[in-house]
Amino acid sequence: MAARAAPSDLETRSQPIDSGWGQQLLLFALFFAGLMLLHAPLLRLPYFWDEAGYYIPAARDLYLSGALIPQSTPSNAHPPLVMAWLALAWRVAGYSTLVTRTAMLALAAFSLLGLFRLSRAAANLHVAWATTALVAIYPVFFTQSSLAQVDLPAAGFTFWALLAYFEDHPWKQVVWFSLAALAKETAILAPVALFGWQLIVPYIRLRWPGLAPAKGRRTRAFYLVLPVVPLAGWYAYHYAKTGYLFGNPEFFRYNLAATLNPLRIPLAMLMRVWQVCGYFGLYLLTLAGLLAMLRSPQKESGVARPRIEIWQQAAFAAVLLAYLLFMSAVGGAVLARYLLPVVPLVILAWVSTLWRRARYWKLIAGAIAIAFVAGLFANPPYGFSLEDNLAYRDYIVMHAGASRFLAMRYPNARVLTAWPASDELTRPWLGYVARPFHVVRIEDFTAPQVELATAARSQFDVALVFSTKYEPPHPLLEDWAAWQGIKEKFFGYHRDLLPDEIAPRLSGRILYHKKENGQWVAVIAFEEDKNKAQDARMQWPAASYSRSR
Repeated sequence: MAARAAPSDLETRSQPIDSGWGQQLLLFALFFAGLMLLHAPLLRLPYFWDEAGYYIPAARDLYLSGALIPQSTPSNAHPPLVMAWLALAWRVAGYSTLVTRTAMLALAAFSLLGLFRLSRAAANLHVAWATTALVAIYPVFFTQSSLAQVDLPAAGFTFWALLAYFEDHPWKQVVWFSLAALAKETAILAPVALFGWQLIVPYIRLRWPGLAPAKGRRTRAFYLVLPVVPLAGWYAYHYAKTGYLFGNPEFFRYNLAATLNPLRIPLAMLMRVWQVCGYFGLYLLTLAGLLAMLRSPQKESGVARPRIEIWQQAAFAAVLLAYLLFMSAVGGAVLARYLLPVVPLVILAWVSTLWRRARYWKLIAGAIAIAFVAGLFANPPYGFSLEDNLAYRDYIVMHAGASRFLAMRYPNARVLTAWPASDELTRPWLGYVARPFHVVRIEDFTAPQVELATAARSQFDVALVFSTKYEPPHPLLEDWAAWQGIKEKFFGYHRDLLPDEIAPRLSGRILYHKKENGQWVAVIAFEEDKNKAQDARMQWPAASYSRSR
């Protein structure tokens, strides 16, 4: 009997996907082990920024008291699913940063499994492996994989929901979309976008039949509305308990009331488009995909390689457009992690295009992978959020070192600082100090805030000052005053004074100073009656400030 030839790419794509539990568990174990290995040096790091400011305190309150509404930090009305997952992990394995980051990596591995299966359903096995690998090392996804935040889990549940949508399993998609929305409320954008798209499809079916799903699908628009119900139930519960529907007033003002400006929205849209098409090496993938579009499809056995079906591409586009529009209007900080549910879909579309049209598509994908890895270590020539690459590790290491210095030299001191260091010094369970300090908090280290501290000089003994934003050595557009004004007005930009500028204003001297990759931290001490100062009671309350994003 003659040996059967290996199936071609076209045959592989047309074969049903094996969704057996054994295969899925094996893939999950593979992804989880890979993530654990790559993140091994990061697993015991103390908590960072919004982790420390909201998500860990909220999860810890749930762990200690069973309270769904945070008690140790103002509630931001984020649904509690991810916090409940962390509380469960701590209940099983004990409270530690290692357990936290391992639990988050498990969610990241589950998300990659969902993306792999979605990519295979929409394209083929080759595209699925390449897409999953690229997403796993894309700097924003990589760093968010072990951070205790909610955007990546919401993205993962969205991938599983889109898979159920493509495979025509209505109730599965309801469950997955509901879980996504209970991980983060903005994940409701995906089913709402698909609902709107399905309402439009009947009106364009005759002119563009390819945009409509195949006949015989059981999926109806009604199912896409159902995930709103559990999310609405959470908000009703939150309102009944707190009197606020969408979080505390400061959170609402920062993330919604202050962002609905007709000039800010298009500027934010440009930033969002860059985050989807160009951020941290994505521009190389976008350029390669556009150039590949100029080429004819590759052929196998005389048949052109197939594209992702047009109606599936339209579904992706509907979800992408919904995120771009909504995230341009809402959110005080224009953070890249908010787009994690859609950036992997864009990567999938471009990888499929390269596979279909480029002869050496694997080499192109390899070059893009190198660019993504480089982006993990090399900062861009413009301001960015520290959590988008390994700059967040530099921040944590420097702050941990400064905290240890304070604990050894000034264990009873009253410390002037800003958030999030104010939380790092007052909450030992965040991993920075063994015992809490008395903290006097200012908003940042701009000249006006330092002047306020100078006027209250008698109320603190030492100052822990640090860079609250990344400042590149030679930032783009640094000489364009109009752009600097726009950033200050709409995007919270400010310039921190440097330690050499802060110390003389406070009549102190720098005893500890560390700089690394555009960030710095310093401890400033004062030559006054230290014994009297250390025994004095703090007049300003120790603040726990959280403007979680």
